[in-house]
Amino acid sequence: MSEPHNAQVHPETGSADILIVGGGLSGALLAGQLLRLPGRRRVVVLESRSELGRGEAYSAVELGHTLNGNAARMSVDPDNADDLTQWLTRYLADGGWPEAHEQGVPISELFPPRGLFGLYAQQWLAQAEALGAREGSTVRHVRGEVVDLEIDADGTLLTLADGRQLRGAYGVLATGMFPAARTPQTESSGLNAAALDPWDVQAMARLDPQARVLIIGSGLTMVDAVVSLEQAGHRGPIEVFSRHGLLPHVRRQPPVWEDFLARDPGIRSPRQLLRELRRQCRAAIAQGIDWQAPLDTVRAHIGRLWSQASDRQRRQFVRHVRPWWESHHHRSPPLSAELVARLHEQGRLRIHAASFQGLEPGAGGRLAIRIRRRGESHTTQVPGDALINSSGIEYDWRRVARALPRQLLARGLIQPGPLALGIAADPGGAVLDAQGQVSSRLFAMGPPLRGLWWESTAVTDVALQAKHLAARLAALPL
Repeated sequence: MSEPHNAQVHPETGSADILIVGGGLSGALLAGQLLRLPGRRRVVVLESRSELGRGEAYSAVELGHTLNGNAARMSVDPDNADDLTQWLTRYLADGGWPEAHEQGVPISELFPPRGLFGLYAQQWLAQAEALGAREGSTVRHVRGEVVDLEIDADGTLLTLADGRQLRGAYGVLATGMFPAARTPQTESSGLNAAALDPWDVQAMARLDPQARVLIIGSGLTMVDAVVSLEQAGHRGPIEVFSRHGLLPHVRRQPPVWEDFLARDPGIRSPRQLLRELRRQCRAAIAQGIDWQAPLDTVRAHIGRLWSQASDRQRRQFVRHVRPWWESHHHRSPPLSAELVARLHEQGRLRIHAASFQGLEPGAGGRLAIRIRRRGESHTTQVPGDALINSSGIEYDWRRVARALPRQLLARGLIQPGPLALGIAADPGGAVLDAQGQVSSRLFAMGPPLRGLWWESTAVTDVALQAKHLAARLAALPL
């Protein structure tokens, strides 16, 4: 339940056994797992949004903004891979999402709208809340932004932006992802003030339909932005700028391929992985099988391979392989990919391999950006009528312009993770402080653990982490 907006501000607003900072998918799944375990515990989730389980990713309301994985890949229950498929089957039978038939595939292969997936996550949490009530466990949603966190002998103390405080035995950082668009660099450049939200169809509908739209970044957020523009009635040119000019590949449904990494544990380094993966993809193509089949088998081994790699190997991977990994691994839903491909073939959408250098005033009151094209040393000004920032996620907490990351770093309660990706923690999610000591009170899960696992954002990754962390927390003394 949520506190009313006009609740009186108190110096301290209660206590809990476990305080979860962030009520998007990560926080909701952890709360759900805790409620499903035997025993009685009080869980408080701190989230500024009015609903738990959605966050930014699953608050989208347009049907065209879909998951980039089909239902069979997106279960929030690690023990039941068909959970979302089963939920969708019931939902469709009750008359929900009548547009599903337009995809022309079985339910397990549907790509649900983001907003619908958010409803699924909420109902999963509600079921867990009902189960927990039988044991006397509770979950409470406190609305507000956490701006500070302290640890003492008695546990953790959270401070909200309005001055309220909550005390808990343990704290969990389930903060989700911080958009790169909100780093201090882009704040100071004025980019945020000038850019449209990639998912705000209503704002895009107010543009001239023939407006020239500039998009920074060419990943999945860009794909969503193009869908938004199409739904808003935009028919003008779209110019996309990204450092390597790579587009996400389309998500297909390849047949099962042998798990070659399980068969050969000697493959350990990124170079060995890439060499063998290319060989496997060539073998698949020679047999008339989609190259995505061998690639999909790698998913289960990413955490192990990343943790085994040296810092030097990780840096080489991030510098030289990451853009291609992202475009091949984080693929676009079919209908969205078809739209991008069609606009590209028509010449309305153009992709430029160029890096963003800054925002500038353009002629005649128009905006303009300055870019450096790949392979060139000089910069070029590009005018436009509207701008969308789709530059991805900022994983370096030292660059995040938010109060809580800054306070945690200033207090020495956290340290950057490997390669400054997220924050450092042990394999079970216990946070490492500035001296490298494992905290007995503060934990993390999901995107903050990017540096620990590399892939720590997908639904299945987060769901499994939630299950394991809940079991660890449940075993601790209260």
